[in-house]
Amino acid sequence: MIIIRVCKPSLIKISCNILHIAVHMPAVKFPLRKQIAYACGMIGWSIMTNIIIVMLPYFYLPPKGAGLTSFIPQLMLFGVLNIMSVIAASGRFIDAVFDPFIASLSDKSHNPKGRRIPFMKWAILPAVIFCCLTFYPLTKTESTNNALWLSFTLICFFMSFTTYVIPYNALLPEVTQTAAEKVKLSSFQQVGFVLGMIIAGLVNNYADLVQRFLGVHNRDSAVQYTIWGLCVFAGIVMAIPVLFINEKKYSSSKPSHLPLLPAIRKTFSNRNFKYYLISDFSFYMALSIISSGLLYFVTVLLKLPESEGGPLLGVMVVASLMFYPLINYLSKKIGKKPLVLFSFGLLSLVFVAIYFLGKLPISANVQVYVLLLGASFPLAALGILPNAILAEIAQDDAIKTKENREGMFFAVKYLFVKLGQTLGIALFAFLTVYGKDPGHDRGLRLNGICGFILCLLALLFFTGFKERRRK
Repeated sequence: MIIIRVCKPSLIKISCNILHIAVHMPAVKFPLRKQIAYACGMIGWSIMTNIIIVMLPYFYLPPKGAGLTSFIPQLMLFGVLNIMSVIAASGRFIDAVFDPFIASLSDKSHNPKGRRIPFMKWAILPAVIFCCLTFYPLTKTESTNNALWLSFTLICFFMSFTTYVIPYNALLPEVTQTAAEKVKLSSFQQVGFVLGMIIAGLVNNYADLVQRFLGVHNRDSAVQYTIWGLCVFAGIVMAIPVLFINEKKYSSSKPSHLPLLPAIRKTFSNRNFKYYLISDFSFYMALSIISSGLLYFVTVLLKLPESEGGPLLGVMVVASLMFYPLINYLSKKIGKKPLVLFSFGLLSLVFVAIYFLGKLPISANVQVYVLLLGASFPLAALGILPNAILAEIAQDDAIKTKENREGMFFAVKYLFVKLGQTLGIALFAFLTVYGKDPGHDRGLRLNGICGFILCLLALLFFTGFKERRRK
């Protein structure tokens, strides 16, 4: 007599999921030295993107007394947008459209060396070249020709940048398996990002050294030489993961077979991903206001020398690094969502404080250090946790749909990140029309109010995110 035992459908589903996870587990565990090599790539692209974010408005629309030439006129389009806002938006918009295209090519790639590393390899040199050319205007005076040239170089830079960043981030869920591994690698990644931010934030300090020791008298030239040196260094460290990570050894993900548009539609259909996207967009728009305005806040609102900007950024980053072990611990104990919500709330208060900088009855140094230390925890948490959360969203979606679309998830994320950064830079540039100089600083202060509203919106939307705790 033969007895056939029928399993419950739920058990069959669980067994299939377990089998699917096993199939997609990396063949070899991703070792510490490779995690460090992976983080080096983040240092490189962080340097270049933060040079663009921090220095672009300051270089082309410098405040009075900065020693720099104004290369773009403060023209108003439609009576609302100044020309710098339009330039920043146009470059990022074209780049954002390019993101899903690169993600689709990467997801569907059958390259024998892997789906991600080959794309990263060919993106490094053009990213370095066009980042440098962005700070080389055609003429040495205010000119609309400089505006056209800037638009061209920004578009080329962002497209090269995307070709590296989208495949780079798609590697994270492919070489990690557990939630703890994702948070750990995301932490290494974020350390790389903040190191790049520090290095980029010291442009004016390096330019001081170039003027002092190389005898370069023109401030514009000193800044340009500095940016060339930083971009070459960034390209070298971006090559480290390309040279030292064997993608096929540590990732066993299979190419996706979905065409571009269906892949985008399926990615957007993920409910959790929608809440994640909107809050991430608001956060990066607010963060761009801080990054673009840091030198203005230091020199105009607090009346400190511009050389203080880099060290102050370094203090904030070092302080945030000290919170990394705590954030890793708390994410395991209470989950990621409560930490993200708390961080959005605290960061909104930091933006309120920007409005009052220079008006409080305490020294300028005390004001800025309190502000930066207050921002250190939320910036640490919002640097580590979102990528780890997205890696889990992508992995859960792969289990459910049987399609590996990690690249598309990160492409859509970075599409919204770049739109947020673009609108943040554009908003900052627009508000400078209402005052960006000592004694006429209303526009700078209004940026603090805008950042406050954006952080509250991010908090509100992220409350809809449903976190699934993993043991």
